[in-house]
Amino acid sequence: MNAKAPGDSTPREDALRLLARREYSRAELVSRLSAKAHGVDAIAECLDALAEQGLQSDERFAESFLRSRIMRGQGPLKIRQALSQRGIERELIRTVFAQAQGDEQGGEQGGADWFTLACEILARRFSGPGDTPRERARRERFLAGRGFDFDQVRYALSHAWDDPSSQD
Repeated sequence: MNAKAPGDSTPREDALRLLARREYSRAELVSRLSAKAHGVDAIAECLDALAEQGLQSDERFAESFLRSRIMRGQGPLKIRQALSQRGIERELIRTVFAQAQGDEQGGEQGGADWFTLACEILARRFSGPGDTPRERARRERFLAGRGFDFDQVRYALSHAWDDPSSQD
């Protein structure tokens, strides 16, 4: 018989199994494949081949990750940190964010208007701006915890409950 033992898979087989479910960054794949006791050289060779074939791409991963986190209502600071933790280089993060901004300005859906997103998230969570400083601080902490910067938080606190029909 030609049966393989559970630990006899190649780095490529394991990587493809992972990539079949979702996009992974190269650093995530290195970590996962190392945990399966594959050699460092074999992993590097495998991931180079997968990238060359277009089966693994840090850029595609970063774009997908950014879109999914925007849909979850997360702000730019939190998303940047999460991408960095997943081994995405600073320059690629900058590029992906710039593309998202360009998509928004081009009128396409899915663009990143962080100020509008902060307003939507805040209005969804709270019925109003809060009557006391303590309530307003709670709303500020909520948005800051979601990864929005100071300007976005201030804007959202001022505009989250505006009547959309009165805006141009």
